[in-house]
Amino acid sequence: MSAETYAELLRKNEELRWQLEEAEELISAIRTGAVDALAVQGADGPQIFTLHGADQGYRTLIEQMNEGALLLSPDGTVLYCNACLASWLQYALEEVMGSSFTAFVPVAFHTYWNELLEQGWAGKSRGELPLQARNTSFLPFSVSMNRLQFNDAPVLAVIVTDLSAQQEIQDIQALVAEQNDLISRKIEELEWETAARQAVEQAAAEARRILEGIPQIAWTANPQGSNTYLNRRWFDYAGPRQNLPLAKWLLACIHPDDIRTAVSSWRTALRTEEALEVECRIRNRHGEYRWMLGRALPSRNSDGEIIQWIGTYTDIHEQKLALERVDQAQRQLQENNMQLTRANVDLDNFIYTASHDLKAPINNIEGLLHALLSELPSDGSGLRQVQPIMEMMQDSVDRFKRTIEHLTEVTKLQKENDQPETLVELGAVIRDICLDLVPLVQAAEAELEIDVDQCPTIRFSEKNLRSVLYNLLSNALKYHSPNRPARISISCHKMDDYVLLRVQDNGLGLDVRKSHKLFSMFQRFHDHVEGSGIGLYMVKKILENAGGRIEVESELGTGSTFTAYFRLQ
Repeated sequence: MSAETYAELLRKNEELRWQLEEAEELISAIRTGAVDALAVQGADGPQIFTLHGADQGYRTLIEQMNEGALLLSPDGTVLYCNACLASWLQYALEEVMGSSFTAFVPVAFHTYWNELLEQGWAGKSRGELPLQARNTSFLPFSVSMNRLQFNDAPVLAVIVTDLSAQQEIQDIQALVAEQNDLISRKIEELEWETAARQAVEQAAAEARRILEGIPQIAWTANPQGSNTYLNRRWFDYAGPRQNLPLAKWLLACIHPDDIRTAVSSWRTALRTEEALEVECRIRNRHGEYRWMLGRALPSRNSDGEIIQWIGTYTDIHEQKLALERVDQAQRQLQENNMQLTRANVDLDNFIYTASHDLKAPINNIEGLLHALLSELPSDGSGLRQVQPIMEMMQDSVDRFKRTIEHLTEVTKLQKENDQPETLVELGAVIRDICLDLVPLVQAAEAELEIDVDQCPTIRFSEKNLRSVLYNLLSNALKYHSPNRPARISISCHKMDDYVLLRVQDNGLGLDVRKSHKLFSMFQRFHDHVEGSGIGLYMVKKILENAGGRIEVESELGTGSTFTAYFRLQ
């Protein structure tokens, strides 16, 4: 062995001794706790990581902070862990250091954890995930990673923050916010209730001010129906206030027979929120009951909610008694009408029976007259004295027969009030009647002017309509003036709810001062023409029974105008 070789060996041996001494000193320091160190098995053998004295200040800071601190090797081994993180995970410090930190990450978050590690080794990363403690519970944490060089080796520094307290703070904040919202709502509700109460009080005060100035008894009630106010008119009527609530006092003054109706009407108004109207008798301070009309309306706010009821009682005692008298009179009138109806029926039956029974003796008298004439001497002796008497008797018989016929016609008119009505064209009926009156037209040498093209149809009994038109036209022809040709104008037009038929002639005319007798039964103004005096009476009755009327304008020696009003239906 050469000298250099021996010297080299001595040098190497000395180096190894120094290294051994340093290792022994390090081991001694580690054993005594003077230096923290961790032996990690790597590809080149075990490696020892230590924190030197120069880092003691930082180490003390990390140990005292309320955050978890980690140093991870490239393969995820925990090179360092502070006591705070170990206590959160419920493990001893020596159990955490040297282990793989992935063991504390739930399996469902491994992919996410690996992504955070990859980002951290690339530079920096931040995220949130749960870690599993010894008792298998999951705790929420946030992690912040940063790559560092430590003892010439790359490490990943990780700061771990417990989110449980933050979550509790957030929960507390949420609860506080919820409570604040609730308090705000309560304050708003109180403010609204205060404003509403003030509005109600203001409205009630305004209502009372107004109600004190009206002549009726006035009152108010809350939305539930309890009386809250009675004006001075009530005390003037009912007397000094009784030792009772307003509602009970008012109820005690209502007539016992009217209480049920009054209470039922009030409850119905409260349920339906509709206006109240009821009639009842209320006792006054003298113990007398007077009829009152009670009315009430709900008073609402801007939201449509009822805030109070405002009502009045109006004295209707005199009107009520008057109505009772009217009702009694109407009942009496109905009874009288029924009696008159029965009397009319009896009268009609009597007239019908009388006319029927009188026809036979009249016919017998007429037959006897003819027989008497046949018994007179054929040589005509004495005939000149008897003939005028016989003619007078025959004339009397004829008049009697016509009277019986007219009575029969009047009876028929009363019974034909309920004739069926149909749509009738006035123009067509007028033209038909003019054809029926051709002999009278020719005898009077009359000229007819007919303007009925614009006549509307009316709903009327056709038989009664023909009777009306026939009487008016035949009278115009019969009572023509002998001093001039007859001129008769027939026209019609609509006015309001009526169709007006006008028959105008240039005949004899009549005294309008006696026109009230014109339409009476058996009234005649011209005796030189044969007639019964019931034609215009029948016209008037037919039109009035159908809701119409007839009017006349006339001047003696000039002519007359009859206007018939047919009601449109």
